[in-house]
Amino acid sequence: MLTHLRRSMPLCALCAAIAACGDGRSSDDPQPQQDDAPARGVLIENPPARVDSVSVADLVASVGGSFAGQVLLEIMGEPPCRIDVHHLKYHTVAPGDALTPASGALLVPTGDAPQCQGERPVLLYAHGTASERAFNMADIRNPDRIESILVAAAFAAHGYIVVAPNYVGYDVSTHYHPYLNADQSSKDMIDALTAARTALPTVEAPMTRPSEQLFVTGYSQGGHVAMATHRAMQATGMTVTASAPMSGPYALAAFGDAVFYGQVNAGAPLHFTMLTTGYQLAYGNIYASPADVFEARYASGIESLLPSTQTRSSLYEQGLLPRQQLFSDVPPDPAYASYTPPTQPERFANVFAQGFGTTHLLTNDFRLGYLQDAQANPDGGFPTTTTGAPPEAPVHPLRQALKRNDLRDWTPAAPMFLCGGHGDPTVFFLNTQLMLGYWAPTVAEITVLDVETEPVANDPFADYKRRFETAKILLAANAVAEGADDGGAAAVQEAYHATLVAPFCLAAVRAYFGRL
Repeated sequence: MLTHLRRSMPLCALCAAIAACGDGRSSDDPQPQQDDAPARGVLIENPPARVDSVSVADLVASVGGSFAGQVLLEIMGEPPCRIDVHHLKYHTVAPGDALTPASGALLVPTGDAPQCQGERPVLLYAHGTASERAFNMADIRNPDRIESILVAAAFAAHGYIVVAPNYVGYDVSTHYHPYLNADQSSKDMIDALTAARTALPTVEAPMTRPSEQLFVTGYSQGGHVAMATHRAMQATGMTVTASAPMSGPYALAAFGDAVFYGQVNAGAPLHFTMLTTGYQLAYGNIYASPADVFEARYASGIESLLPSTQTRSSLYEQGLLPRQQLFSDVPPDPAYASYTPPTQPERFANVFAQGFGTTHLLTNDFRLGYLQDAQANPDGGFPTTTTGAPPEAPVHPLRQALKRNDLRDWTPAAPMFLCGGHGDPTVFFLNTQLMLGYWAPTVAEITVLDVETEPVANDPFADYKRRFETAKILLAANAVAEGADDGGAAAVQEAYHATLVAPFCLAAVRAYFGRL
């Protein structure tokens, strides 16, 4: 459920190799909606401020400063459009539908090329997990906002009008962030789109206006948000041309069960903290006290810890969160010894092992209660595939919340493209596989790209797959050159979700949308 894309060391050989291949309430807190209150989707500032105008040369320089950006440029080539960046501020709702301010980025292509003006398709983008409260998708020159830069280069610079919400809880919003809350996040996305349509065309780019095409996409957490948004739009009769969720935790109930059965994903403590505290604040029944869930060393203040004014690394260094250890290395009951940790699938055994230790985040009692409910009321997709659907009647409150936000409860009517990689240690490809199993054979217009598979005959994605393998080899070689004694395997695993898969999926999604 990571992450806004992190920086990485550029590889000098990359281009040639891949080419060859009061009451405490602030003014931003949710307010009960009155008859004369602003409506959802209404701009707070109209027109939204233009905060930047990025030339093609500047954009290419920014994108080329990261490994992921170099990959993206090699696949897609130099973009044709300059980008006007607007800071969008609008009204949306928090859980419970109380009105609250939010913000995002409105990226408008401009320039003399035909694809940079006139009627342009609109792309609604959902970003990945961000731990810092100041996160802002409009800050595309910030080298720590790699996801913002990649999205601008992949879509806005190629002629898409991009609307990218920051989500409630970030930037100008002082509310808590409702993490992986499907209902709230889809409303936030729709409200950002409504606000952006009000602002278009902009004063700075009067020749650029939205067409009737609307695409929805997002990565990691944003993959879940994008799919939830497509579902919500379809339910209310809004037209979606196509969507492309990428590497997302769609089958949340099964994913949660996999983690508690010991398949602890990379970065789990941070993700789990945002998930559990967000569900507690939204639903009120996950725990009576944080100490019911979190070990005493972490429980105090954990409900307000994330998003943070500090960096992720600072939180780890201060001991406010463990980096990887989610569970105790002592089983909560002897019956669960084989899950503490599991050793299969072998490819992820080292990741699972890192999720256990003496500085773990969660109490054994909480894990035990969860596992007992998972065995009594199993998910239909994990650990054994039966119905393929979420559990019918979970009793544990966290499992109830996960089921409530699981996306195995609908069928898309518009085309959908799913992209990811089966070696992902952060958001397991299990999520994509379970969605396919749930939908098949009733859904015809679902296209899937697993970037880490061998090309087959007449494979439309063969080039992406070959380039992905080359990028892996180069990243590993760079790690070995810097002293890694494992052949670069750890570096590849660490970079897999945010740095390796992401640029390939972004490029593939744009190509897919371009054919519609």
